[in-house]
Amino acid sequence: MTDRNFTMAIVGFGGMGNWHRELIESIDHLTVKGIYDIDPKRGTYAGEVGLFVYESLDQVLEDEDIDLVLCATPNDVHKEVVTAALKAGKHVVCEKPAAICSGDFEEMMAAQGKGRLFVHQNRRWDEDYLTIRNIVKQDMLGPVFKIESRVHGSRGIPGDWRGRKEQGGGMILDWGVHILDQALQMIDGKVKEVYATVTHVTNELVDDGFTVQLFFENGMHYMLEVGTSNFVSLPRWYVLGRDGTAVIRGWDMSGELVRITNWDKNDAVPIKTAAGLTKTMAPRTEETIQTEPLPVIHSDIRDYYRNVMAVMAGEAEPLVKNEEVLRVIRLMEAIFESAKKNQVVPFE
Repeated sequence: MTDRNFTMAIVGFGGMGNWHRELIESIDHLTVKGIYDIDPKRGTYAGEVGLFVYESLDQVLEDEDIDLVLCATPNDVHKEVVTAALKAGKHVVCEKPAAICSGDFEEMMAAQGKGRLFVHQNRRWDEDYLTIRNIVKQDMLGPVFKIESRVHGSRGIPGDWRGRKEQGGGMILDWGVHILDQALQMIDGKVKEVYATVTHVTNELVDDGFTVQLFFENGMHYMLEVGTSNFVSLPRWYVLGRDGTAVIRGWDMSGELVRITNWDKNDAVPIKTAAGLTKTMAPRTEETIQTEPLPVIHSDIRDYYRNVMAVMAGEAEPLVKNEEVLRVIRLMEAIFESAKKNQVVPFE
């Protein structure tokens, strides 16, 4: 943790821009000086909470007090804001997805010089993800052969720019960028193939949901799903291993591990259904399994900005590497291709 002081300006002061402001209030050595937003109402609010209101992006970039610029605009404006800030010698934190296509992000990376580019992949700090990642990495379920990651809602796409294709809307870019990044951080090795389908239940212009199958070279099958018309949500995480199963049901972190304790006792009492018996699907007897609470991994999202400051001070390497971000964007492009062609496509 560096003890140097840094000053930030926020470009795009909507919901996420203000979330960053509130977070930074609790972080030592980092201060938000002001904001720039094209909506006068956001400027009025910024003034009410004590921030300077810039009249233009150029005015932000000309301010010698500013070390770091946060780009929290709609997705289609990221490239313009980020490249301008980097060329002005500012460090930049860019909201996700950093760019709508990999070519744009490569240009953004190439614009780095005196200023460094950081991407806000904040959901690497989600405790549900960290808990599942630890379960998998520690082989708590034995060899894991399938992971299911879902995010379900029932309110459709928000009625703003997220519903417009030209502004980078849709759930693949909005939530896919998060859970795909989590998948690539959790599983080592290359993704050999991708198969994806998308839905247009409430929006014909952009995808309002998707299902993706990732097939890793190590044999792992990883299923990801986002839905915005799910009035009964399936578990956020469902992990299958040779020796057990883990489940996390939702944001409240409810869930458990169920693990085998005795492989020798494999007898089962048949289950009577309305139309017959099944022994194959009968549950294990209680003496052969144990149910355990989740080994929850806690986190502090402020560590993201602490790392950014340490990198700016020349004291650390980025926790979120731009090459990792580029890989996720390329994976999203493969998902769009698979959904359009309705076929499996190779990736790496």
